This record gives sequence, structure tokens and C-alpha cells, in this order.
Amino acid sequence: MTTTAAPPPALRTPQRKRRSRIEDRGWLFVAPFALVFALVFLAPLAYSVYLSLFRDQLIGGNAFVGLDNYIAAFGDAKFWDGFGRVLIFLVVQVPIMLLLALGAALAIDSARLHAAGFYRMVIFLPYAVPAVVAVLMWGYIYGDQFGLTRNLNDLLGGQFVQPFLPEWMLLSIGNIVTWQFVGYNMLIFYSSLKTIPNELYEAASIDGAGAWRTIFSIKIPAVRGAVVIATIFSIIGSFQLFNEPNILKPLAPNVISTFFTPNMYAYNLSFAGQQYNYAATIAIIMGVITAVIAYVVQLRGSRQEAR
Repeated sequence: MTTTAAPPPALRTPQRKRRSRIEDRGWLFVAPFALVFALVFLAPLAYSVYLSLFRDQLIGGNAFVGLDNYIAAFGDAKFWDGFGRVLIFLVVQVPIMLLLALGAALAIDSARLHAAGFYRMVIFLPYAVPAVVAVLMWGYIYGDQFGLTRNLNDLLGGQFVQPFLPEWMLLSIGNIVTWQFVGYNMLIFYSSLKTIPNELYEAASIDGAGAWRTIFSIKIPAVRGAVVIATIFSIIGSFQLFNEPNILKPLAPNVISTFFTPNMYAYNLSFAGQQYNYAATIAIIMGVITAVIAYVVQLRGSRQEAR
């Protein structure tokens, strides 16, 4: 049995130097991104955590209080009221939006739909509208003193359509978000459908599979990864709900409170109440909750793909 002797140190040293130079060059390429990442993500996050550990007091000024802000937040009824609202929004609105987006993607991908490019553009177009413009447009449609709602009530001879009632407000906001993001999610699903090899369709045709069988046996399993990604994005967006209720608030001040969502609560605590420390605490808690739920969804989706 023969053994290969290790190269002498004189031969290994140049290789190590060359490898070290390559690693140094790699860090030079990574350095710009790492610097920007540290400045725009890590530094604000660290500063928010730092703020959440302090509290402005009448005596002593801004004093270190440890986890007292977090303990107060977990017992804050306003915070949990807003959190429950966005949780309901997530459970109801996200599945409806994703199902509509998946249906649109499957319809456009189908060879039976004429002018598929036109429909793809029309469905995606609302996402291209600026969010503020979209909410203002729907806000004027919803207003019971003007716009389409007023015209419908005049036509029906009563106050039958009232989107700004407390029991309808969350549904009205969900309609706006769905209108905005169905096209975005549809494009994700449609792009995933386009990666399916034609050989699978040919094999399904030879086996006698119809359109519905092809959808449930080939297309839907193929877009499972895209569904997980879209679900994670939608979860993050739901917990970050802010623009829509904040813009609609002047139109329905008695329905949308300053703590309608956790993000609105943190915003008003900071900019209206000057409670920066407690606002940072709310933001940190929501960030952790969102990250945990998104991670669980991603982990579950990865396990289903591995089966």
C-alpha cells in the first residue's frame, strides 16, 4: 500500500498566499453591499432596540428601563386590538387574493384564452398605480357624501351601501389591497407556470389527461414554491398594513382610530405622542412576530416541496 507524501512547505506557501489574495479580492467585491446593508438595515434595527430599552420620565429624563416597555406592550389593549385586526385581515384577505391571482395566472396560461397578453396587462395594471393614488381613488368611491357610493344610494333610495361603517371598514380596505396586488401575485404564478417543461404536457396528453387533470396534477404542484413566496410576501404586507387605513382616516375619522393597526399605533405614538421609545418597542415586537410567522410558513412550504 503506497501513501502520497504531503507537499513540502515551500510548495504550499505560494498556494496559501494566492488563496488569501483571492479571498481579499472577494471581500472587496462584497464590501459595498455589506456597508450599505449595515447602514440601512443593521444600524436602524440596533438603534430601535436601543430606544426600546429606555423611557422618558418626568424625573430623570430618558432613563434605562430594560424590558419594562415590552411588558407594558404585552398588556396594552390598543396594541392587541390592532394586532387582532391585522390578523383577521391576514386570515381572510390573503387566501382570497392568492386564489384570485392563481386563477388569473392559470387562465392566462391556458391556450383557450384569446388575447392573453391584453388580460395580463389589465390585471397587472393596478399594481402600477401608486399606492397613495389608488387608496385616494377608492376612498372617493367609498365616500357616502360623494362619488359612486353616493350615486348608488341615491339610485336605490336609501343608505344601502356604506363601506365606511365599522363592520365594513376592514372589508373595504381588503378590497383595495386585493385590487392592488392580485396582478403582482398573478405575475409570480404566471412566471412559475412558464418554467414547466412542455414534455410534461405532452406526457399528460398521451395519458389522456384533460384540462382540469393537468391543472391539479402538473400546474398547481409546479407553482407550489411560488405560492409559498407569495404567501410570505402577503403575510409581511398584512402585518405592515398602514397606507390604506392612514390615508382613509380623514374620510372616516370615527371609524379608523389611531391604533387601527399596530403600524398606525407606532406611527402615532412616535410622531403625535412623542413616545419614541414605546413606538420602537411596538415596532420591534411586530417585526419579531412577522419574522416568526413568515419563517414557519417558509419551513412548512419547504417540507411539502421535499415530499
